[in-house]
Amino acid sequence: MSETLYVGVDLGGTTIKVGLCTAAGDLLRTYEGATEAAGGSDAILSNIEAYVKLLVPPGTPEWDAVAGVGIGVPGFLDIPAGIVNSSPNLPFKDVPLTQIMQEKLGKPVKMNNDANVAALGESWGGAGRGVANCVCYTLGTGVGGGIILNNRLIEGFKGMAGELGHLSIVPDLEAIQCGCGMMGCLETVSSATGIIRMARDAVERGDKTPLALLEEITAKDVLDAAKEGDEVAQRIVSRAAYYLGKSLAAVAIVLNPQRFIIGGGVSKAGEFFFAQIREVFNKLTPGNAKDGVEIVAAELGNNAGVVGAAGLFLRA
Repeated sequence: MSETLYVGVDLGGTTIKVGLCTAAGDLLRTYEGATEAAGGSDAILSNIEAYVKLLVPPGTPEWDAVAGVGIGVPGFLDIPAGIVNSSPNLPFKDVPLTQIMQEKLGKPVKMNNDANVAALGESWGGAGRGVANCVCYTLGTGVGGGIILNNRLIEGFKGMAGELGHLSIVPDLEAIQCGCGMMGCLETVSSATGIIRMARDAVERGDKTPLALLEEITAKDVLDAAKEGDEVAQRIVSRAAYYLGKSLAAVAIVLNPQRFIIGGGVSKAGEFFFAQIREVFNKLTPGNAKDGVEIVAAELGNNAGVVGAAGLFLRA
């Protein structure tokens, strides 16, 4: 087989997803299996090996064509050393993941932060295809981010570049403490967790909203209620959009990307949410930094991680 192929691994707390990609960023097929985190780091790494080999059986022409395996890992990493220092949902403590997986697979292995990898996937094979400079936000439980400049993933000194969710963007009088320990992070207002927290606070204050009738409030509930005209939900969504747009304005001044790509569950609110983000961005960003800049939705969904991990060998 003459075409060079790459395998991407998206390592999650409950599921491991692996995918086979071409050198052009096209996803050929995927395979998913349980992480089995309760079994410890050894079990997780053995499962990665098993799932990769189920995706691409050794001894086949496709296996011979695989030039490398990239792995996206949630947590704090020493990327140059290939070590997972810690992870919030995985039993990793200073695990030399790259070395172990190279020994298990007999292939070159690279790893990176899961948010960086998702950004790389969108840049390589999704909403950023053909754009050399873009910044990606993932609005989920937290706010992840990734920076692509001149078609390269920017990692920074310690691999911490692109931690956009921890921009201190909320003024002190409104700020609450983030899970990272700092005050006023973007993640506290523009993530699904932040939106749910603001909704619960509104209900506890006695604000008049149909959200008070729900036993468990989700971010989707809040977004749907806002679209249906609930003023309380609209204030919450507007606050999330305002600080997100404000962060984009700050990033635009520093990096001047051509395109912002926004993904994750919260982004599924669609144009209702994006229109507010664009309005704030355009209001707070000087002309030369906003002219021609696009703010668009991510395209790859749950496949961004595997595509981006595979792309670590070509775009990182």
